[in-house]
Amino acid sequence: MEGFSIVDIYETKGAEYLFVIAYLVVFIIFWRVIRNPGQVLRQIRDAVSTLSAKILKIPQGIYFSKNHTWTHLGESGAAKVGLDDFLQHVIGELELSGLKNPGDSLKKGELLAEIDQNGKQLKVYSPISGEVLETNALLAEDPEMINTDPYHKGWLYQVKPSNWMKETSSLLLAEKASEWSEKEISRFKDFLSMGAMRKYSSEPAMAMLQDGGEIRDHVLSELPDEVWKDFQEEFLDG
Repeated sequence: MEGFSIVDIYETKGAEYLFVIAYLVVFIIFWRVIRNPGQVLRQIRDAVSTLSAKILKIPQGIYFSKNHTWTHLGESGAAKVGLDDFLQHVIGELELSGLKNPGDSLKKGELLAEIDQNGKQLKVYSPISGEVLETNALLAEDPEMINTDPYHKGWLYQVKPSNWMKETSSLLLAEKASEWSEKEISRFKDFLSMGAMRKYSSEPAMAMLQDGGEIRDHVLSELPDEVWKDFQEEFLDG
């Protein structure tokens, strides 16, 4: 019949259903991010990231210790101290114990804090000496800040340095820090593939690596206490 066309209502409804389903999926994802952004973003990051020099954060104005801690002097004369991005990528979620209190003295190379994860421990050492002015209270409320924002909100202490110029002369800054971080990634790959996996695991060493030889994020969390002890000696005690 002229002037009329046939419309498939099922095809039209099907398109509407698909639109509604897509809307609901987007809404659910958005709602999850709003309600628990840290968990969702962490899941996304863990799903796509591997440990390489490209994903490490190396702020150019921060001094790095080869014990994987950092320090930065503020305008007030107080220096912040914390754990570097390499360490949190290797370990993953962590808890801290043995923290100093305001008024305590801190010496370069002495215990800064202990890292705990499911009964496994690591010790990290201070990059500078001085008096502890403040312990980061935010970490008690949100310890994930060490992982998500290690150089800004995730610092451990504010310290009044006692020998800043001399002690920072042996630390790494800017390009030297970036170059050292790249070497640490390579050294950690060797530590896993030629040392830890061969020594302690019956599985092939490459099981800890992604395609292309990249290390899985938070790989140390999957490994036994003996490997943590070796990591302590190789990367934190030196």
